Amino acid sequence: MSLIPQSNREILSVADLNHAARRLLEGEFSMVFVSGEISNFARPSSGHWYFTLKDSGAQIRCAMFRNRNQSIRFTPKDGQQVIVRGKISLYEGRGEYQLIAEFVEEAGDGALRRAFDKLKGQLQAEGLFDAARKQPIPAMPQHLGIITSPTGAAIRDVLQVMRRRFPAINITILPVAVQGEESPQQIVRALNAANAYVDDPFDVILLTRGGGSLEDLWSFNTEPVARAIFNSRLPVVCAVGHETDVSIADFVADLRAPTPSAAAELISPDAGEWLQTFLRYERRMVSLANAEISQQRRHLQHLGNRMRHPGQRLQDFHQRLDDLELRLRGGFRHYLGQFRIPDMQARLLRAIQRQTERARARLNLAAAGIQEPSQLIDAQQRQLHYLQQRLIRQMRELLDASHRQLTRNAEQLNTVSPLATLQRGYAIVSAPDKPTAIVRDALTLKPGQQISARVHRGRFEATVTAVFDDANDAPMADLKEAP
Repeated sequence: MSLIPQSNREILSVADLNHAARRLLEGEFSMVFVSGEISNFARPSSGHWYFTLKDSGAQIRCAMFRNRNQSIRFTPKDGQQVIVRGKISLYEGRGEYQLIAEFVEEAGDGALRRAFDKLKGQLQAEGLFDAARKQPIPAMPQHLGIITSPTGAAIRDVLQVMRRRFPAINITILPVAVQGEESPQQIVRALNAANAYVDDPFDVILLTRGGGSLEDLWSFNTEPVARAIFNSRLPVVCAVGHETDVSIADFVADLRAPTPSAAAELISPDAGEWLQTFLRYERRMVSLANAEISQQRRHLQHLGNRMRHPGQRLQDFHQRLDDLELRLRGGFRHYLGQFRIPDMQARLLRAIQRQTERARARLNLAAAGIQEPSQLIDAQQRQLHYLQQRLIRQMRELLDASHRQLTRNAEQLNTVSPLATLQRGYAIVSAPDKPTAIVRDALTLKPGQQISARVHRGRFEATVTAVFDDANDAPMADLKEAP
């Protein structure tokens, strides 16, 4: 039999007790930040996270529901140091004291995140992120410089993509440490060296590494690296971490790629697309060339129809030369025939014939050496023009010489000409009906016979009235003037 009065006892059920304890804990600890090491991490098909957070002296059960853990950029794993923000509660079904997590970050990320935000704001205010100062990435780089760890997964991914897309690009790896205390200085030196390389200059620089925590990627969030990228004369492509990772270097770079493989895709042209472009240009060029050839062929055919064969042209030149020779000969014969100077006519014709034969010989020699029709025809036309001009000059010279000779001969003839005698008062007597029957002997005349007398100016007719014999000076008849 109990000694405690029944009215002084309050008996609680287990559920009531756990519920009261839960309300007490949640009311006392509305939000707490707890650091520790993860163990016993579990993720069932529901998507919730369950793990134990412990340190060297104690541990606490933690739960993080799916609607909260979807915003976390990393997946926790056993042994990882984290900071958990959440509420203290109690799982009434088992009476277990637990922490309901609302946010989890890796230990140290908080301070780094604040430093990240501060540097980002400072550099953005200085204009290091401005799109106007970013340089274009060449469509066809000849030489690519890659600043990364030579043993990391990032370089293997980049080289694999480059070999697949465009293996002709020359690639030089500038090895650096991508994390650790020496990493920022090595990255800055590599950027400066790439810009100063002159033997085979780079066209673009790729700064890359694989994924990791904010602390692992911190080299790319430092001010010296950011300013080295900004001061780079060469365009810089930055691909740091996974797609969700964003660094200060990404903001400063001329182009940001979500992953190293994506950076290789952006930098390198697609060989297949270029091949199709080249084939398209080739077909277009062949089509244009064929059209041009067809047009030129039609033009050439038209010119060929208009252009006569060189042999026919030469035959025409021969014929023209012969025609000129005959015309010259006939002209000179007619001109010189008026003066009845056979010797001069013969000499002039022989000179013309020699000149013509020499011209014909040169024409034949030129015809024998025909190689290029158009050029030789032009040369023959120039030569023919020259010969024609020369022949005309020689003709004029011969005409002038002949005229001078003719003048001299005429003067000589004039001194012995009967006409000159008439000027001195003499007369030429002939029969009226026969002017060429010159009276040289007066005894041939008879009184009453009609005669014609030519004097210096004009002539007259008369009747013989007397004829005298010069030997005895006896009158044979009286001379009576005709009425």
